[in-house]
Amino acid sequence: MGLAENLSTLQQRIAAACARAQRPPGSVQLVAVSKNQPPEVVNEAARLGLTLFGENRVQEAKAKIPDCSGRLRWHFIGHLQTNKCREAVELFDMIESVDSLRVAEEVSRRAVAAAKTMPILLQVNVAGESTKFGYEPDRVLAELAALNALPHLELHGLMTIAPYAPEPERARPVFRRLRELKDRCEQALGAPLPHLSMGMSGDFEVAIGEGATLVRVGTALFGPRPRPNGEALDGGT
Repeated sequence: MGLAENLSTLQQRIAAACARAQRPPGSVQLVAVSKNQPPEVVNEAARLGLTLFGENRVQEAKAKIPDCSGRLRWHFIGHLQTNKCREAVELFDMIESVDSLRVAEEVSRRAVAAAKTMPILLQVNVAGESTKFGYEPDRVLAELAALNALPHLELHGLMTIAPYAPEPERARPVFRRLRELKDRCEQALGAPLPHLSMGMSGDFEVAIGEGATLVRVGTALFGPRPRPNGEALDGGT
């Protein structure tokens, strides 16, 4: 199928998952994961009505975004190194993958310098996988006050990548634990955190059932893409 057909199918599946969870369909946003996709494909997706895209690499985004429609919004969903924070702050509307206080401090410093308020999510390694980046759940709570106090940062919620499993239901406990952690963070802060970014092509319907507000989908939208040898696990597929 082509991109239009894939998008239509995806939107139907999101709407059905929302209905099963008794949630309004507008409560879930699709983040179109456009890594390895050229600007012409992004612009085709934009013509079909998509406005929110996710990129995993700062350098790829830096080369791509200027050639894409100016009305699009961009989320960074890959592992962020401190030496890429300045460019990430310049390029993106949200950084979903802040995985340490050190990275948050550097994003804050760069946001202050750019006179820009930067929305962020905290990436949590819920399953404790050695191959993935992310906060340990307990450390999120321990550092929450320090994170929330950083200037020019707005903490909007949490993000996770569930372990790969052929049966999507196996991801449900991971998504449920992230939702429960968000509830604990909200209690500690005394303020709501609007976003849970969880669920990718293979498990987004389960994630919606557990409260996802952002689902990061690439393969189910754009079709399979080759993974270069050695490519690290990252925030969307």
